[in-house]
Amino acid sequence: MEKSSADDKANRSITASKHANFSEWYVQVLIKSDFIDYTSVSGCIAFRPDSYFAWERVRDYVDPRLKEDGVENVYFPSLIPEHLLQKEKDHVEGFTPEVAWVTQTGNSKLDERLAVRPTSEAIMYESLSKWIRSWRDLPMRLNQWNSVVRWEFKHPTPFLRTREFLWNEGHSAFATKEEEEAEMMRIMNIYGQALKDTMAIFGVLGRKTQSEKFAGAVDSFSFEHFMPDGKGVQGPAFHMDEQLFSKAFDISFTRKDEKKDYVYQNTYAISTREFGVMVATHSDDKGLVMPPNIARFQVVIVPIYNDKNRQEVLSYAAEFKKMLDGKARVILDDRDEYSPGWKFNEWELKGTPVRVEIGGREAAENVLTVYTRYNSSKEKVEIRDFVDKIKDRLEGIQQAMYQNSKSFMLSRIKRCTSIEELGRLVEGGFMAQAPWCGSADCEKSIKDKTGAKATNMPFEAQSEAEGKKCVYCGKDAAHIVNFARSH
Repeated sequence: MEKSSADDKANRSITASKHANFSEWYVQVLIKSDFIDYTSVSGCIAFRPDSYFAWERVRDYVDPRLKEDGVENVYFPSLIPEHLLQKEKDHVEGFTPEVAWVTQTGNSKLDERLAVRPTSEAIMYESLSKWIRSWRDLPMRLNQWNSVVRWEFKHPTPFLRTREFLWNEGHSAFATKEEEEAEMMRIMNIYGQALKDTMAIFGVLGRKTQSEKFAGAVDSFSFEHFMPDGKGVQGPAFHMDEQLFSKAFDISFTRKDEKKDYVYQNTYAISTREFGVMVATHSDDKGLVMPPNIARFQVVIVPIYNDKNRQEVLSYAAEFKKMLDGKARVILDDRDEYSPGWKFNEWELKGTPVRVEIGGREAAENVLTVYTRYNSSKEKVEIRDFVDKIKDRLEGIQQAMYQNSKSFMLSRIKRCTSIEELGRLVEGGFMAQAPWCGSADCEKSIKDKTGAKATNMPFEAQSEAEGKKCVYCGKDAAHIVNFARSH
């Protein structure tokens, strides 16, 4: 068997520490694990097979649940004429700094600039204004899976702040405000379950402040995450637009009483930004740690043999793989050119949830040596017991990883009652939960003084606002807010 060189193995190892140098560690994990790669376009990444498979799993989880709720899939162009983007003032002002423009085709300049889709309200709502005429056309609930470009000039970070990313883009139109409001929790429940059942990550659900809401929305709601580097990241979001866009784009209809009215609208999305949260939350100094439900390979079999028992071990491993086929996504790593140690290192780097080691002793005793990636445990398991319980084993890993994510985030949220305490918590790498009067001036002052912005107002904490005083001005509190520095 040809052994791989020590240099080759070293080049694949993570050299930065998650706790000592998070930024360098994060990039090394993504690149050295072959999860993504950089491209020649600054801020834009290539999804390699493992990461795109993971996105397909998220998409295949969310998509049928949206359809079960009555949402239909469509697709619209990625180029948007400038005059359409200009129709809603707050919306265009929010996106103008991030818009990439197409101004020329071949040697000919365009008569009108075309925006590369930062989001699709403008291009979709021109069509909705033609498609919706009567109350019979409502509700109209559409979704598309696509990519968007937002040319952010802050430091690009893979997944967390990329200039092109993948997402779903839901757009709904209703006849009444009550219908519009009722959709929010249904969609956010789908997203919350998706976070748990695919990426095994926890988020705090709440309402955004008016300063932090989506450009053009009346109200925004979000799941918020907290990273090991002490910064927050916004997760899946939902925006109630009421009649702002429908009036701008003349999306009107005739009600049952024959009067004209404008539709009430919502938008919502989950994006590949979640992968940044997943990687940062679960991974370690050995590489990725993938939740079983979105890992391209859930089980890797690594045979360990010499010239004498090679055929015996490989036959045993191949038979074992056949037993697992259909029960788990499994790969047999029978490459002769790499040593078992090199393979252990590679599959740890890739974050494969379960590694099964099979040598001469395992083949003789009809057992397996099983290594679990997320907690680095190793055990001997009877082969039949392993095969029969593989689904339970993988589900147990998924749930344990989710609980780890939830426990970590909740442990990093600390309550405070003074601006000085809020500043100390944020500086110490925590998310500070504090009472707030509702004043935009106070919110801005908190950010200016501490560097922390309002992530959201968690639903579960709002009942505690009564009797509290604003952390900044001392007036009666109207809300409880989570404050954090953010990516």
